[in-house]
Amino acid sequence: MSEPLQLAAQRAPLPDQRAAAAPSTGTAAPAPAAAAGKKPGKARDAFLDNAKYLAIVLVAMGHSWEPLRGDSRAASALYMTVYAFHMPAFIVISGYFSRSFDASPGRLKRLITGVAVPYVVFEVAYTFFKRTAGGDPDYPISLLDPWYLTWFLIALFVWRLSTPFWKVVRWPLPLALAIAVLASVSPDIGDDLDLQRVLQFLPFFVLGLCLKPEHFQLVRRKEARLLAVPVFAAALLFAYWAAPRMNAAWFYRRDSAQELAAPGWSGAVMTLAMFGCSVILAACFFAWVPGRKLWFTALGAGTLYGYLLHGFVAKGSRFWDWYDVDWVHTPWGEIVVTVAAMSLITALCTPPVQRAFRFVMEPKMEWAFRKDASEVARRR
Repeated sequence: MSEPLQLAAQRAPLPDQRAAAAPSTGTAAPAPAAAAGKKPGKARDAFLDNAKYLAIVLVAMGHSWEPLRGDSRAASALYMTVYAFHMPAFIVISGYFSRSFDASPGRLKRLITGVAVPYVVFEVAYTFFKRTAGGDPDYPISLLDPWYLTWFLIALFVWRLSTPFWKVVRWPLPLALAIAVLASVSPDIGDDLDLQRVLQFLPFFVLGLCLKPEHFQLVRRKEARLLAVPVFAAALLFAYWAAPRMNAAWFYRRDSAQELAAPGWSGAVMTLAMFGCSVILAACFFAWVPGRKLWFTALGAGTLYGYLLHGFVAKGSRFWDWYDVDWVHTPWGEIVVTVAAMSLITALCTPPVQRAFRFVMEPKMEWAFRKDASEVARRR
């Protein structure tokens, strides 16, 4: 896979390995020490940080467009197109960063402090927010029923714990797809731990586990960037046609086909079709992600902060009827809402916000673990 030297020089090298940190927890894969001129584990990969930041911006934009879909077919088309790939792309990166997870004590500790603890904290915080701002004082606290954005944390926790299994099976991706298909036709799975989403999004995590640096380099070639233009244009045109005809809830992957009032067999068809579409659009997205360090590159370290914190504003905008104002539903209003969402998520990913909320997002919790846990991990 050779490229012109001047093009390759503009791209940050992709990492070979990462020690079990989620892309959203503020740690990124290190570039080789020789190329970076720093100690191993200190350098960050600009491409992956850029991808994380841009993906989380798309998440915020999608949430801001949701109340506008009823008034604008164009907004619905944009919403469906973005929802087809933004979380799949984010989950692929999560899987890519999980390749070195081996369930050692040190990595289990980081999994607990960086994923499980934020899940508990924000599940409780969102519950009280819904009770007060949402006017539902009796809404129960339930760690088994993730509310709103917290589903991703519990899903990441389960996916990462399963990593050693996917590393030993012979055909991990086909097996993960089979599990997703079975989930899509199984209405009795229930809502505990948002298991439908855990299983239906699973193939993207496993895909990330299977990827290597050269796969990202492949889609970042000039030819891929040019090809992504007509592909995205076709996706937007299809979404514009499908907007009044298709239930957007398919993209959430939180229900079985039967729960969406569709025949059971359609779950299998839609799961496979959407997986293919999501992978293609995610590849187009990665093709357009810049590989050099930019003003927003450092914000890639704070995507989990932005993801969880912006949910209070996103839900609050519905609780407080911000979208009831008529001008919001005009073309200029939709632009203002989009820019506001981008600005908000950008601010919430900044280092000051990270420092302010690190005590709940990345707590050390030395008191909760054996002091020799790190030594045990090294011996293994």
